[in-house]
Amino acid sequence: WFTAVPGLKVVMPSTPHDAKGLLLAAVRDPNPVIFLEHKNLYQLPRSHVPDGDYEVPLGVASILREGTDVTLVATSNMVHEALKAAGRLAARKEQPVSVEVIDPRTLWPLDEATILDSVQRTSRLVIAHEAPRRGGWGGELLSVVQEKAF
Repeated sequence: WFTAVPGLKVVMPSTPHDAKGLLLAAVRDPNPVIFLEHKNLYQLPRSHVPDGDYEVPLGVASILREGTDVTLVATSNMVHEALKAAGRLAARKEQPVSVEVIDPRTLWPLDEATILDSVQRTSRLVIAHEAPRRGGWGGELLSVVQEKAF
C-alpha cells in the first residue's frame, strides 16, 4: 500500500549492488523514500559491490535477462526465483521459452516505459511478487499494462 501514498517513493532492491546504489540515491533524494529489503536477500551468496560512491537512479528498471516470448516482472527476492525459472524454461528441449526478466527496483516511481516496451514486444506478462492477491502491487502493474500496452 506504500505506492498509494502521495509523494512517497518506494524502493525494493534485489541485489547488494542495487541496495547500496539505491540507498545512496534515496538518502540524497529530496522527497520521502521508503526502502524495503526482503530478509532472504541477506542469505544470498556474496556478490561484488563496488567500493566508493555510486547511485542507482530511482525509477529506472533493470532488464536482467533478455527474451522474446514472455515478459516476467519480478520484485525483490522473487527476482532470483524468476531468473531460475527463466533459465529452466530456456533449457527445455521441447518448446523452449525465451523469458525477459525485468526488475523494476523501485515500485514507485515505476519505469513504465521499460516494462511496456517489453510487453509490447512479447505480448505476454507474468508478475512475480510476494503480496496479497487483492490490493497487491502486481494488480496495479497489471492495470497499467492493460491500459497502456494494448
